[in-house]
Amino acid sequence: MGISKELKKKFAGFSEEDRARLVRMGWEDRTTFEVIAVQFGLSPNEFVHFMRSVLSGNAFSRWRRRVFEQGRLKNEKKRGFKSTRFKCSRQSVDGITKGWR
Repeated sequence: MGISKELKKKFAGFSEEDRARLVRMGWEDRTTFEVIAVQFGLSPNEFVHFMRSVLSGNAFSRWRRRVFEQGRLKNEKKRGFKSTRFKCSRQSVDGITKGWR
């Protein structure tokens, strides 16, 4: 399954910091696909392609299984609650959680 030229160009436009942030957002249950679309302009399908291109095969399989099994957490419409923030209250701007080693 290949990625289109337009999508490759879109992914190439992200800095390494943005790529790392996207991967962290993908693993977080708090961050929905809608939030990723607002911040980075990626649809859920494009985000899945991004994760496939960045993660190793085993890591992508684990992530995809997790998102599928807990899909209600990554889709805002399926959630039973409304999250008012994008990150944990202990998390700083650069994504590092305070107090954890």
